[in-house]
Amino acid sequence: MIRTPDALAYHAEGRRGKIEVVPTKPVATQRDLSLAYSPGVAEPCRAIARDPELVYRYTAKGNLVAVVTDGSAVLGLGKIGPAAAKPVMEGKAVLFKKFADIDVFDLEVQAAGPEEFIAAVAALEPTFGGINLEDIRSPECFEIERRLQEQMSIPVFHDDQHGTAIISGAALLNAVELAGKSLDAIRVVFAGAGAAAVACARLYVSLGVRPENVLMCDEHGVLREGRDAPVNPYNAPFVRRTSALTLAEALAGADVLVGLSVGGIVTPGMLAGMADDPVVFAMANPDPEIGYPEARTARPDVIMATGRSDFPNQVNNVLGFPFIFRGALDVRARAINEEMKIAAVHALAELAREGVPDTVARAYGNQSFRFGREYILPKPFDHRVLLWVAPAVARAAMETGAARQQIDLVAYRDQLEASLGRSREVMRGVIAKAQRVPKRIVFPEGEHERILKASEIVRDEGIAKPILLGNPERIRARIAELGLDLEGCPVIWPREAPERERYARVLFEKRQRRGMTASEAFEILRDPGYFGTMMVELGDADGLLSGIDHHYAETIRPALQIVGMEEETRRISGLYLIILKRGLYFFADTTVNIEPSAEDLAEIALLTARTARRFEVEPRVAMLSFSNFGSSPHPLAEKVRRATELLRERAPDLVADGEMQVDLALVPEIVEQTYPFSALRGEANVLIFPCLEAGNIAYQLMQRLGGADKVGPILQGMRKPVHVLQRNADVNDVVNMAAIAVVEAQG
Repeated sequence: MIRTPDALAYHAEGRRGKIEVVPTKPVATQRDLSLAYSPGVAEPCRAIARDPELVYRYTAKGNLVAVVTDGSAVLGLGKIGPAAAKPVMEGKAVLFKKFADIDVFDLEVQAAGPEEFIAAVAALEPTFGGINLEDIRSPECFEIERRLQEQMSIPVFHDDQHGTAIISGAALLNAVELAGKSLDAIRVVFAGAGAAAVACARLYVSLGVRPENVLMCDEHGVLREGRDAPVNPYNAPFVRRTSALTLAEALAGADVLVGLSVGGIVTPGMLAGMADDPVVFAMANPDPEIGYPEARTARPDVIMATGRSDFPNQVNNVLGFPFIFRGALDVRARAINEEMKIAAVHALAELAREGVPDTVARAYGNQSFRFGREYILPKPFDHRVLLWVAPAVARAAMETGAARQQIDLVAYRDQLEASLGRSREVMRGVIAKAQRVPKRIVFPEGEHERILKASEIVRDEGIAKPILLGNPERIRARIAELGLDLEGCPVIWPREAPERERYARVLFEKRQRRGMTASEAFEILRDPGYFGTMMVELGDADGLLSGIDHHYAETIRPALQIVGMEEETRRISGLYLIILKRGLYFFADTTVNIEPSAEDLAEIALLTARTARRFEVEPRVAMLSFSNFGSSPHPLAEKVRRATELLRERAPDLVADGEMQVDLALVPEIVEQTYPFSALRGEANVLIFPCLEAGNIAYQLMQRLGGADKVGPILQGMRKPVHVLQRNADVNDVVNMAAIAVVEAQG
């Protein structure tokens, strides 16, 4: 429930409104100012004057959209004027930025009529890469959009029309499939005949609905031949020869109801006369034409969508406009044509049929989503919408000649994925390596939902060959419940596995002088953690991931007892890869050694430097302390000094220094000015902490307060790839760690 005081305070407190302009280049020195303005700014001006297309290279035009309104039809508020519409337009700007990283200027235009509005907007073409028209009343909006697109050579898109059409079009494709019907056979009735209804009807016909099977109703009843009420030119194509006079009569036997009118105009009795498995899109906001509970009670077989977020299948325009503009801008499209809209429809429909990431479930209170009657559209916070819709729109623009430039769509998708966060960019390289030679990764917690979802991903994407341990009946039931496809994936129940006797003999040989009897070895291999580790040790699997349902020590113990450490390694250790916009950092030890000795710290540094190279990062190591280069005689500082000496002895070519405080490690200017003798040149990217307490606190602070992405924990020093998952690891974390384990196994 949003209260009026809360909404007003949200907009008024702190910096007024919801948006600001932020410079993207440094303006800290006189030289910066000279480059940003006079005299340096003259150079791009001259270049653009010679070649106008260079405006896309030297300015923000290519990523700048105008959100423009006259305030004549704002949300459910009506004609409130341009000034009162400004909060809505700022909100639209926030959505563009949040979901597609598109910059927006909101423009509220005081215009005497359509001619004045068209002239004002058309004059803005040199500034913007695209125009998003918003909240303009019907029927003027049709003429305004048509004429602006004719006059301008950048995309002009009226979201109130086409946004609703595109999102509901995707919902229609999936709903009709679930109902077992075909587009060319369904009868569609519209409650409402405004701009959105006309745009939806046109697009549905483009998708395959037969024009003669569309009936449209306005406040005077069905648009039909011979009626007394007038019909505007934009509704005229939907006038039909029919005996139906009212919405209720039109709905008799209809397959689809599309509500774009006002709340409460559809009764349960109207739905009763519709065809089997009726599709109802009640999209009036905030009150739909018929409430979701009422519709489900009247027709339990209904497939329903609304404009509300508190019911399944929200038709939310944010699924469309940011990503459509993203694709259009990135190929410098001249327009957003019908083919580009249809491409967006199919991309959204196809994405809804895919498995849903944990990140989406968490954003919606850990709800479980899978394709079906209550999930026919992706959720707005599904990051994959960007990766599906923008490339589809860009492809259609290039194929239809609307694009000014051609792009490599594979590279483009990678670029979009990188824009979502550097962790995706970093892991993409690791995943690509894993896919070259996927290895067998065993999951002792094979009954866990997140493990099963991750297993489907790593198998389908060719990252790894998962092996699931657990009760086969429970695993199969869970797979069916989650709607996953893991056909052919090995499932092993350790208690009944024929390999258990052989594994027990080997385990007894390993542990007989550590107090383990033969019967105890056989018994302990009932435990999937021990069984999976024996699989890795004996070559029946190439790596192991566990810990999502167990304490850290429970997973490490069998790994140490069976697989053991690398030769000449004193201690295993754990690190997190910390990912910020400014770079990648390797934090160690963050998970294992509580009070490492100087010898331990030197070894941890060596192992972490090796891991950095696996990520194709040349390590620069800082041995961290509370003191700088002998400034304190304290034993803790002395330990780090001694660790640095040992590290130099063992790896004289490694760029490393210590003991030093973290600001020296990360600000090269301080080292250069104050400690010119330091061996550290440039910013450190491998940070070795003096104790587990410091490392663990540091990585969590970076994640929670610094907004860093993290990958890990990565276990170092094991003889074979065994990694311990965090108990709160999501599906993406598991996939990332599987890829890392595969790459280690390859090496």
